[in-house]
Amino acid sequence: MAATRSFSLWIEAFFVLFVQLCVKSEDVDVHKLLYSNGGWYTDTENLIAQPGPCNIDVRDESLTQRDFLQKYAEKAPVIFRSVTDNSNFRKLCSKSSLVENYGSKEVILSSANTYSYTKVPVSFQHYVEEILRPQDANTLGNETLYLFGDQNYTEWEPLLDQYVQPPYFLPGHTGALSFGLAGAGTGVPFHFHGPGFGEVIYGRKRWFLYPPDQQPAFNPNRTTLQWVMEKYPQLEESEKPYECTIGPGEIIYFPDRWWHGTLNIDTSVFISTFLAMTPWA
Repeated sequence: MAATRSFSLWIEAFFVLFVQLCVKSEDVDVHKLLYSNGGWYTDTENLIAQPGPCNIDVRDESLTQRDFLQKYAEKAPVIFRSVTDNSNFRKLCSKSSLVENYGSKEVILSSANTYSYTKVPVSFQHYVEEILRPQDANTLGNETLYLFGDQNYTEWEPLLDQYVQPPYFLPGHTGALSFGLAGAGTGVPFHFHGPGFGEVIYGRKRWFLYPPDQQPAFNPNRTTLQWVMEKYPQLEESEKPYECTIGPGEIIYFPDRWWHGTLNIDTSVFISTFLAMTPWA
């Protein structure tokens, strides 16, 4: 493990030197160029998944809590831009920072299918260095391991406490945070649960959603990437989902029991706020 880590750092240092030699302009900040993705680099050859259209409302901080409740809370998904500032949290989620501070911590990986039956405990560093990779188009969801939410909250609390949650809320609900990291082309097939928010910290994530009464046709053990390649092109106009690709700092809200599937365009770091009724509400 130590040898793998040392080799990774050597490659990273060599890449920085290479770019410095190749980039002539003094106006180019090499480290900003390399690390704007927090070190979660994805080779362009591995970018099988692509962003798609966006037919979901996009709103900014001018949206009031009252309008949120009237127009979206129980009725439709919505994308938020510039409603929170998580720049500090984003710095803490860089590859070097997470591996340094949480590399030895145990996380539980789940299979990336609708029901997530398979659970595999590994160290966070082992996941990053040995398992995290782009999705193979032929690999099934139940054969793909994915990190989302299964961490010891007490161990990860110093990080999660730095996250600024969306300013909108549902009366009588409390939010629970779920942190994730996944490779390009991975994602979770269609499923549903209670309402919540999803924010991208690094990378891009494409969302597909259907209302509760419009169950999409999908195989729960095939990946979202396979659904996009095989089923999506055949959809009639009336069968197409709500969809949008969100990037760093952008947030999606999904209402209660709405079907949704996700597809990570790049290596992605993300966090969700799941909303649940408080027992005394």
